[in-house]
Amino acid sequence: MKQLLKRLTSACLCLLCPAVYAAEVTDDAGRLITLEEPAARIISLAPSLTELVFAAGAGARLVGVIAYSDYPEAALSIPRVGRYDMLDMERILALEPDLVLAWQSGNPRSTVSRLRELGLTVYLAEPKSLESIPTHLERIGILAGTESSATRAIATFNSELRALRQEFGNEAPIDTFYQIWNEPLITAGGNELINDIIRECGGVNVFGDIRQVAPKVSTEAVLARSPEVIVASGIDRERPDWLDDWRRWPALPAAARDNLFSIPPALLQRHTPRVLEGTRAMCEHLASARLRRSDSAEP
Repeated sequence: MKQLLKRLTSACLCLLCPAVYAAEVTDDAGRLITLEEPAARIISLAPSLTELVFAAGAGARLVGVIAYSDYPEAALSIPRVGRYDMLDMERILALEPDLVLAWQSGNPRSTVSRLRELGLTVYLAEPKSLESIPTHLERIGILAGTESSATRAIATFNSELRALRQEFGNEAPIDTFYQIWNEPLITAGGNELINDIIRECGGVNVFGDIRQVAPKVSTEAVLARSPEVIVASGIDRERPDWLDDWRRWPALPAAARDNLFSIPPALLQRHTPRVLEGTRAMCEHLASARLRRSDSAEP
């Protein structure tokens, strides 16, 4: 009887104690995400988040990913759960995830809300700068219980970012237009990672005053802002053919000086450690354009 009373007393006391969680972080929506134990079954709803999970040392815990999750190579063998805007909810539930990583501005809000209604834990991510990438590596490491791997990845990222800043941090400003697509004509606004990359390289995003992530603009608007550099991405590693369409306006500084460059989209449009490769390419292109500026000024 004494043992029974002791157990009942302990149980009652536990009910009065605050919950203790193995993992606790705040996501980009300001929501507190808690797990009683590190996530063993993770689903990623964006290719960039898939890369971040691998970079944080938790790739083996991924049980489902979104279409176009193609890096690293190991991601290709993970089951697909649909597209970023059209998820297979039955497949997601069948995989029994204890953590879903979602893209705040990419995955539909209604879909994210539905996942929560179904009882799933959803972490919302919206990296908008280079310095936010280590933050997400740290949070994913905490949620997956791979803090040591995440810490190493963060140290490497920060070291490479410091080196880039030392090399290109004092360059002269140069007006830059980043072209995501041609029809419709889409660029990067001032509230986006690419804007931060251009700034790190000493560039000035000619549409940085627009707060949208990926605003549509007109050809006339680009010509009016007269960029000295145009950088485009397209859909793969190949240089998009439509980049050369700007040569139809020879008075445009970027066309006149042949400052029409391309960088693979996966190195600029995915918020992952690989973006530093894209940042270096951007910085080198802008440095090349500055040299051409000097050459054109010679008598």
